[in-house]
Amino acid sequence: MARPGIGASVEGVHAVAAAAAAGRVERLVVEASRREALADVIDAAVSAGAVLEVVDDVRPMAETSAPQGVLARCTPIPLHDLDDLASGPDPVALLVLDHLEDPRNVGAIVRSCAAAGIGGVVAARRRSAPLGATAFKAAAGAFEVVPVAEVSAVPAALARLRSLGLWVVGLDGSGDASLFGLGVLSEPVAVVVGGEGRGLAHLTARRCDVVASIPMTPAVESLNAAVAASLAVFEVARARRGGPQ
Repeated sequence: MARPGIGASVEGVHAVAAAAAAGRVERLVVEASRREALADVIDAAVSAGAVLEVVDDVRPMAETSAPQGVLARCTPIPLHDLDDLASGPDPVALLVLDHLEDPRNVGAIVRSCAAAGIGGVVAARRRSAPLGATAFKAAAGAFEVVPVAEVSAVPAALARLRSLGLWVVGLDGSGDASLFGLGVLSEPVAVVVGGEGRGLAHLTARRCDVVASIPMTPAVESLNAAVAASLAVFEVARARRGGPQ
């Protein structure tokens, strides 16, 4: 059964501030020593109906190792349907995560998607990094503005996106085409990023229309998944001439 949403627990100043601005915070826990520095976050959360709790140390309640003196229990962000993401503003651009395992990478990728104007992120429901407090902290508020769909199988999701008229571009070091200057990036497109270490799964790669690579010098074998995804989403933005140049 699909879960009702993501982001029920949020930690870190930027992630909590974004949740408070969105009116999602139900319970805000702040360290006494941080109360003055977090006055704006407290005001935003309390004015929207949150209950404030002041403690000496939030770390015993935290999921991350460095909650920065603040955490929040929130109304979850609803997940989106894959078809809904694919019917976004034309030409739609989505980023698909093929079983990434590090939630910090996932959070950093969602932050890049927000900055580049990507219309949504698609993630596998199982065998992937949880979209929990660690991912939200790394995203620094980006989950509040980037719609997310979870799917049971990435290859099936890619087949569905292709049937809806999107080009599917896989990002892998073995790709024959270069990501930079790839013509289909200006069309409705879903860019697929493979998991750390293994890259795109075999069946995932078979569902792609194009497998593209990022040109690099021989001195570097591969890039971190979050770095590769960031380059990809900003290349999509550049190709459409409406994003950062």
